[in-house]
Amino acid sequence: MSGQVDEERVLNLAQRWPKTSVFLLSSSASIVAEIATFPLDVTKTRLQMQGEAAFSRFLRVATPYRGMLDTTFGIIREEGFLKLWQGIIPAVYRQIVYTGFRMVVYEYYRDGILEKSEYRRFSLLQTAIGGMLSGAFAQFLSNPADLVKVQLQMEGKRKLQGKALRYRGVHHAFLKILKEGGIVGLWVGWVPNVQRAALVNMGDIATYESVKRFLKSNTSLEDGILIHITGSTCSGLVTSILGTPADVIKSRLMNQPTDKNGKGLLYKSSVDCLIQSVQGEGFLSLYKGFLPSWLRMVAHWRSRFAARSSQGLGRLGIPTQ
Repeated sequence: MSGQVDEERVLNLAQRWPKTSVFLLSSSASIVAEIATFPLDVTKTRLQMQGEAAFSRFLRVATPYRGMLDTTFGIIREEGFLKLWQGIIPAVYRQIVYTGFRMVVYEYYRDGILEKSEYRRFSLLQTAIGGMLSGAFAQFLSNPADLVKVQLQMEGKRKLQGKALRYRGVHHAFLKILKEGGIVGLWVGWVPNVQRAALVNMGDIATYESVKRFLKSNTSLEDGILIHITGSTCSGLVTSILGTPADVIKSRLMNQPTDKNGKGLLYKSSVDCLIQSVQGEGFLSLYKGFLPSWLRMVAHWRSRFAARSSQGLGRLGIPTQ
């Protein structure tokens, strides 16, 4: 009897606050996926910094490029297994801010601009535009957490190089960056970060929906996990191709050494970082960390499936990557 009452309470809660329940489900799925795949993110960030021409000129030391597996096992061997999760706390902060504001902006776009009913679907183009705008805005707001995450991910490398650690922890990192660079210092690298989010959200929706429609129209497969995994694999490939160059630029801007006022010593802007990277390392330097980035996108399929299958979120058409 009590179990039935509890179930009714849960149902009533979801019915009374559907947007809250959707947010909680989406956030929870994103956080679980973030924790599970975070070693790939750490590996990706380390790969993006390897062989950095501007940094090598600054220190007059060349850093060899080791590849994904060598980098991952190198972190375990040289720093310890748990260092594969260094920076996970600001990553979780980022997921909470990113997911929440992305939903708010998307609902405003849907209800306030397009005046669509909650029970109708957008066209593919309308959904892609909504995802691009909501993802870009949410990424801008979550940039401080991304900045701290990237810098903490590189702390283990600094220790191996004999350098002093920059931060004692997550909150010390936030406070130190704020003290040295002011509020603007927390938004270092926001331009390529926002560009990446916009491209990833747009590419994810367009590719996933296109692959899903193609498979349903040309094969005997029904809408389910197999189609979703295939769509996620393809969309992960496309979003990694679109977003990796901006991600490399973002990570390098965020990790560069700064003066006492928090001003970067290697790059003047994202364009300057782009030019120096291509001139010093070649065009393919913009795709360093591509493989772990793609694998991480594909590994997020469970959180995407849970979010897209939940009550409300499927109707909202919100991208989940």
